[in-house]
Amino acid sequence: MLENSELKDTQQQLQSVNKAIESGMFVLARSILEKMPACDVALLLESSPPATRKVLWSLTDHDHQGEVLEELNEDAKDGIISLMDASNLVAATEGMDTDDLAYVLRGIPDSLYQAVLEQMDAQDRHRVEQAFAYPEDTAGSIMNTDTITLRPDVSVDVVLRYLRLKGELPEATDTLYVVNSEDKLIGDVPLSTLLTVDPALSVKEIMNDKTDSLSAEMPELEIAKLFERHDWISAPVVNQDKQLLGRITIDDVVDIIRENAEHSMMGMAGMDDDEDTFAPVLPSAKRRTVWLSINLMVAFIAASVSNMFEATLEQMATLAVLMTIVPSMGGIAGNQTLALVIRGIAVGHIGSSNTRWLIGKEATIGLLNGLVWAILVAGAVMLWKGDLSVALIIAGAMFINLSVAGIAGVTIPLLMHKYKIDPALAGGMALTTVTDVIGLFSFLGMATLVLAY
Repeated sequence: MLENSELKDTQQQLQSVNKAIESGMFVLARSILEKMPACDVALLLESSPPATRKVLWSLTDHDHQGEVLEELNEDAKDGIISLMDASNLVAATEGMDTDDLAYVLRGIPDSLYQAVLEQMDAQDRHRVEQAFAYPEDTAGSIMNTDTITLRPDVSVDVVLRYLRLKGELPEATDTLYVVNSEDKLIGDVPLSTLLTVDPALSVKEIMNDKTDSLSAEMPELEIAKLFERHDWISAPVVNQDKQLLGRITIDDVVDIIRENAEHSMMGMAGMDDDEDTFAPVLPSAKRRTVWLSINLMVAFIAASVSNMFEATLEQMATLAVLMTIVPSMGGIAGNQTLALVIRGIAVGHIGSSNTRWLIGKEATIGLLNGLVWAILVAGAVMLWKGDLSVALIIAGAMFINLSVAGIAGVTIPLLMHKYKIDPALAGGMALTTVTDVIGLFSFLGMATLVLAY
């Protein structure tokens, strides 16, 4: 209910802003934008065509543009940055957290990147270097270096007085980390513990010395799995020498989970997960051409199978009416298995220890489905067409294709994952090719054999 209400409010705000812009009431539009949080301004920008987006960005408060950039999806963010010069981008990113800085500046043209670096002060330039020191989509690239560290020999009372003097904690802080003189992580102290123990105790006496940490090179999907499994709010990031580099917080992990879900959903259609809904026509068409080309090749492969049995189709027109049923059923059955296996891979349920059992299970399900639906479809065709031979043909083809679909649905994503190919992106297309070709070949092949006798 809350989500629907927020979306409705955002749409109303978008209409109000658009109406003000169309009426030339730019002061009113600016005042509406100034009252909105950065996340809502970002949603307005993402929900606007390019021309309106340009006007909205020019009306956005310059002091809040950095916060808005952090909230935009990657495609929309790159489009907005293309409207900015180096000095504006430097001003927008000033004081930005290291992980957000990496997100905003990653992927911008090299000439703009160099111009931004030249205009930054030494401190921000150092933070940029930190942000790009690790590969994209690793713990090091998404961590925040704003952490509070403690030494083991100080008392709790000293720590509490320091925190009161500091006045505020970094966002999403639930734990303070304990390091030695070499900045190596040796433990942690939850805030709940810090506030409830005797102030005279030392940090060493109350700290947890079995702290779970993340390697700076750990992939972000593995990080998301650990956060989900252990219900973490934050986790420290260390280098190979166990020196504390920063921390990752739950808000970063929520973004990872959302992006991964979008990647899987959009990947099924061969599209980028950051595809801008309101991107210009030509770039959007260009991106989709590759996938349409692949689909056309798959369609020609299936058509070539039908062409092999052209004489059979000419002899029995009924086959042309029924020939799409078998590939369609195989595709649906295979995609059910494909979705299950892709999810299992994503959440870490599938590994070398259980792969063989899973293949056996899905193969058995395929055989069972093939038998059940072969009988049902054959009965339906017999009642419809009154031709026993056609009923037997489609029953045999149905059994073969559903059996193959079950095996293909599990083996295709497993093989792709083994060879570092994203099954969410290419698995559906590969499976469709298999079920179409096997379905048509088995159906028309059996029909040819029946007509020959």
